[in-house]
Amino acid sequence: MMKTTSATPAGTTDASATPTSHSHFDGVDLQLLAERIATPFHAYSASAIHQRIEALKTALVGLDATICFAVKANPNLAILQLMANAGLGADIVSVGELRRALNAGMPAERIVFSGVGKSADEIAGALNVGIMRFNVESLDELHTLQRIARAQEVTARAAVRINPDVDAQTHAKISTGKSENKFGVSIDEARRWFAQRKSFDHVQLDGLHVHIGSQILDVQPFRLALARVAAFWRELEHAGHPITSIDVGGGLGVCYRAGVDHPVSTTDYVAAIREALAGFRGRLLLEPGRWLVAEAGVLLTRVIRVKPGTERNFLILDAAMNDLLRPSLYDAWHDIVPVSDQPRPMATYDIVGPVCETGDTFASARELPECAAGDLLLIKATGAYGTSMASTYNSRPLAAEVLLHQGRYAVIRRRQHFEEMIAGEQPARNWKTP
Repeated sequence: MMKTTSATPAGTTDASATPTSHSHFDGVDLQLLAERIATPFHAYSASAIHQRIEALKTALVGLDATICFAVKANPNLAILQLMANAGLGADIVSVGELRRALNAGMPAERIVFSGVGKSADEIAGALNVGIMRFNVESLDELHTLQRIARAQEVTARAAVRINPDVDAQTHAKISTGKSENKFGVSIDEARRWFAQRKSFDHVQLDGLHVHIGSQILDVQPFRLALARVAAFWRELEHAGHPITSIDVGGGLGVCYRAGVDHPVSTTDYVAAIREALAGFRGRLLLEPGRWLVAEAGVLLTRVIRVKPGTERNFLILDAAMNDLLRPSLYDAWHDIVPVSDQPRPMATYDIVGPVCETGDTFASARELPECAAGDLLLIKATGAYGTSMASTYNSRPLAAEVLLHQGRYAVIRRRQHFEEMIAGEQPARNWKTP
């Protein structure tokens, strides 16, 4: 392993050496693991996921509630199998996610279908396997669901996704509950749907759904949204429209930045649900995604080199924006630490990847113990929207994924081969006229 010279590089501070303690994860020695699996790779703690599941189940005791994991957060089959074995269902937004959930052993009757762009083929496929419920987001979608269900001679169960016009106080690109967002319909429009519900003879419109955004760190937006849904539920019941299911969505935030992010506790979150929906005798659905898996995942990466600059030093990693897009897409913060317990002087770096984009930056002016080529780093809280948003940009193969559990590990997706990456490509030989 290369070492730094005795000269103090630009950006190094005079702060005292700081020890680190990130060498193990779920009982697995990460240095040894990185000798067996080429970096970069994602590692997930099964124990951490189980702990989150049990914490939420404990908070929900006494409620008729079904937890449906938001597959988009982490669609790996092994992760979905873990969820299925714990009794969770799935919240899906595509037929691909439906197939993953079913392949992982999640029963169709515990699957809900969300999303604004469900195609007719996707609706037909979901009806064909008998999913629990559709969260409907437009009148056109409702008419499409009616038409396809009639053709299949089945009755689809559906909930209206309400847009409560509540600011979730989160990043604009993951806010979904404001009136200008593309998701859901106004309460006024939903009221008209229920007034006409008997004309939809193959759709049982008996549910409400709300989801105001992701990475929410304050319980108040949840309270506001739930209060508006609760008032509408009571209005509908009074008007003779029975509501048998209320889907409260997801959105619980996690700690991406230690000492700065303070997530809402499951106790406070579920207390807000209990208070707002007191007296509701139907089933509650919850759609956690990020909260269950984000902090259970890390991205292991090695330093390729340290590049001194005139104004800053660059720490160049073998991981890139195609392995973890969130910092480039959202300017998202992820804590980054060396996998080492050796004290080192502190230094300041721009931490970047090798992709040919200035946006391929994980952190700017980030202070951490001085690094050298070959050092192993850990990017934290990457278990959600890491691999699910990955790409092969710059013809970089998809990274491996590893599941850890009490000192053991299992590869749950091997690193993509080049031949797999180009498998669907072919020369233009068979020309045709449309």
